[in-house]
Amino acid sequence: MKRSLLILLIAALIGAFFSFDLQQTLTLEGLKGSLEQAQARLASDPLLVAGSFFIVYVIVTGLSLPGAAVMSLGGGALFGLLWGTIIVSFASSIGATLAFLVSRFVLRDAVQTRFADRLSTINEGIEKNGAFYLFTLRLVPIFPFFLINLLMGLTPIRTVTFYAVSQIGMLAATVVFINAGTQLAQLESLSDVLSPTLLASFVLLGIFPLLAKKVVVIIQSHRVYAKWRRPAKFDRNLIVIGAGAGGLVSSYIAAAVKAKVTLVEADKMGGDCLNTGCVPSKALIKSAKLAQQIRQGSRYGLNDSEPALCFTKVMARVHSVIEAVEPHDSIERYTELGVDVMQGHARIADPWTVEIRQPDGTTTQLTTRSIIIATGARPSVPALPGLDDVGYVTSDTLWDAFAKLDVAPGRLVVLGGGPIGCELAQSFARLGSAVTQIQRGPRLMPREDDEVSALARKHLEQDGVQVLTGYQALRCEREGDNKFIVLEGTSEGRGKGSTEVGGNKEQRIAFDQLLIAVGREPRLEGYGLKELGIETPRTIQTNDYLQTLYPNIFAAGDVAGPYQFTHTASHQAWYAAVNALFGHLKKFKVDYRVIPWTTFIDPEVARVGLNEQEARAQGIAYEITRFELKELDRAITESATDGFVKVLTAPGKDRILGVTLVGEHAGELLAEFVLAMKHGLGLNKILGTIHTYPTWAEANKYTAGEWKRAHAPQGVLRWLQRYHRWRRG
Repeated sequence: MKRSLLILLIAALIGAFFSFDLQQTLTLEGLKGSLEQAQARLASDPLLVAGSFFIVYVIVTGLSLPGAAVMSLGGGALFGLLWGTIIVSFASSIGATLAFLVSRFVLRDAVQTRFADRLSTINEGIEKNGAFYLFTLRLVPIFPFFLINLLMGLTPIRTVTFYAVSQIGMLAATVVFINAGTQLAQLESLSDVLSPTLLASFVLLGIFPLLAKKVVVIIQSHRVYAKWRRPAKFDRNLIVIGAGAGGLVSSYIAAAVKAKVTLVEADKMGGDCLNTGCVPSKALIKSAKLAQQIRQGSRYGLNDSEPALCFTKVMARVHSVIEAVEPHDSIERYTELGVDVMQGHARIADPWTVEIRQPDGTTTQLTTRSIIIATGARPSVPALPGLDDVGYVTSDTLWDAFAKLDVAPGRLVVLGGGPIGCELAQSFARLGSAVTQIQRGPRLMPREDDEVSALARKHLEQDGVQVLTGYQALRCEREGDNKFIVLEGTSEGRGKGSTEVGGNKEQRIAFDQLLIAVGREPRLEGYGLKELGIETPRTIQTNDYLQTLYPNIFAAGDVAGPYQFTHTASHQAWYAAVNALFGHLKKFKVDYRVIPWTTFIDPEVARVGLNEQEARAQGIAYEITRFELKELDRAITESATDGFVKVLTAPGKDRILGVTLVGEHAGELLAEFVLAMKHGLGLNKILGTIHTYPTWAEANKYTAGEWKRAHAPQGVLRWLQRYHRWRRG
């Protein structure tokens, strides 16, 4: 009831303000028009004028009405620099606090309840550094004054803190405005507009945000570096920790621009992608796919036959592929490129010093202007009772472990239903293993749309994978030589697509090998981050420029998030390297607008931008255009017609919001849409591009054609029909 009455009162006051055209008074023209009269009244009754001005200022700012800046100028014109600053400073802070309290009382509970998940990180940041964030916003007026008041009211910042920081933070800007106002009061003719004093005041207004921003940077830097002693000179321009995709690219860029850079790697060059991830898994997928095609020879006019599988040769090929790619990421190659490569474990001793413990036990200390942390991620392993007793492999360890086997694992349990779990489950099923895949949630690949998850499940089951959704692993057990994983149904998983295995009772699944694929976690320990005070709740916390708490220390790749893809690590590496080397001149924000990815099951699932479930969750309006691959000539010739292209566009426009592709070569087909989205090209441009016939890429053009057909101007077409009828006579 109180909230409703307050809303009505505020609405009435705002309505009255505009109904009586009072906003005209709070313009520069209105100020000049009433200035002489106000000055005359001030001379006769200074307390009344000052008090009235103060109250009106508080009301205007408290109601978030337009005109606070003009009133600040008026304060300088009426009261002069000293008293104008005092009156406006307190009035603006009190008014801002009233607007803050109104926002908190009326809106905060509803906003925090509805957007709790999205606001949790912001709330944590405000609780820790809210005063400094607010001080920065007040000192550097990037956002409108009233908007800051309203938005801060939605956060957990204390009212006393808000008022105190606002009072201090706005003082400098208040002085600038008041000073400009004192000069406005002296205008007697048009020639006075060009007076040096007045021009200087307005120049100060223009450059103040830039100066204030520099001050904020200096204050922040002093705060974080206060307890450390900066070296007088540096051994390196840049030290990069980790030789995965992020580390390799950033060190290469540094060497290319002739910086002195050292790359430190504790294990193998190339990181997870080369040695345990992308490269070996794609080699395995290819062998498994060929085996399946042999079984399905009748699809291609041949006889079905069982492939003569030799698992040792398959695994040997996987390792030979790794060896073939290794020279691209080798120490020798990067040394030739100008990178100083060191083997050893790196630890950051202070913001400018890295200690490197080499394999022979010796330690080297190097000073550097900037550091990039690119230490990657490792598979997450759940704390299951009995897990160590039965043994397990991960996507990191299976390549060496399975290379020792004569045949594929007889009974393989894959724990996890994400992209890695699905790729490996399908591949080993095709190579002869009896695979059981367990997913806690109601469907596989939960980040994809329901229909994509359903199609992925269908194909995995067709290849022999027993997919169990809606089940949580409780523990592992061993009975002699027999090993089991114990499951229990979850209420979370009792959704569409879930699989019943005897209700919610505990179930035991026997296995020979257990593959853990429940996700990956960044490597954060042992690099000195905790000692430096760099926060790592899930990943290393960075700003838009990939800077950590210390502006000269950057993070890139899996360790920084938010994506765990090799190509995003490379993407981030460019920004990290350029900002680390040239950030004192110009910094660049990381661009995450167009991030593609592919899951290499058969058929492939590729995506860029929004899918349907994300668009719905974010409240973004969209239209769907869809093209089935069964209509594509090339897909028909290759007997690979299961799949589709689905494009989300802005309603009534050809602007692409997101694309999901399912089918053969989906990862390659996606590139055209990535290019289009990156450079603002719509479906009309794709439709107007010649595509070779018959190719898979024609699917993109036909999808654009479907959109065009659905958005054809029906009125124009009717007139054209009449025109052609007239032409026929």
